[in-house]
Amino acid sequence: METMMTHVAEQKEQGFSLVEMTIVLVILGFILSALIMPVIAQREASLSRQTEHQLEIAQKSLVGFAQAHGRLPCPATETSGGFEVPAGGGICDVSARLLPSATLALQSLNSMGQLPDGWGNPIYYKVDQGSRGGSPSPDFTTGTEISQVGISNLKPAIMVCASSASCSATNYLINNAVAVIYSLGSTGARVRAGEAAAGADEMANLDDDYVFVSHDIRTNDPNGSFHHTLTWISPYVLYHAMIEAGRLP
Repeated sequence: METMMTHVAEQKEQGFSLVEMTIVLVILGFILSALIMPVIAQREASLSRQTEHQLEIAQKSLVGFAQAHGRLPCPATETSGGFEVPAGGGICDVSARLLPSATLALQSLNSMGQLPDGWGNPIYYKVDQGSRGGSPSPDFTTGTEISQVGISNLKPAIMVCASSASCSATNYLINNAVAVIYSLGSTGARVRAGEAAAGADEMANLDDDYVFVSHDIRTNDPNGSFHHTLTWISPYVLYHAMIEAGRLP
């Protein structure tokens, strides 16, 4: 009897076996994952909402700028301190791709004069540079060109589609946007730095043409992951605002 009791006591002193410890760690891993994943999802949703709010502010500020100046500003470069390039508008610098936050006198800018999205990255901006009204100067970024050319002759041509795979002259969300404002989302900085791959839909927003893609954020999609958030300025919204401000007859 004494030998059996001694054996049981020795087993108790040995504690958990490796198998038992492994099972406990696996269970703890599941519990932690179950706790952390909702927190991460909530944080991403909060940053997305913050980004949408920033884009809305940018959109309204651009329309307000047009009401005050009779034109839209050019984009800013990464080194222009948030000011449009060139100053005063006209033919925009081809390397300028950011929202001119300082020119728009926006608040809460970072040290580079840029309005950040929810992830702290700069917001991008593209404005139509066409001169389809007959003047050699860009219609939407040159002085009072918008009013001189006239609504009937203005023909903005930025196109936004729901997919890069099915974007055409008959399949689009809008085919005459004056400008687009967009965030590259949570992975944008790494994509721009070449540290992460971009899907086909994201690539459509990273080149220098007038075709963009906008849809909900997707991590798994036939066209690759998509983390961008995009909005645009409709010509009708712009013209109506400028008419209200007395900038258009």
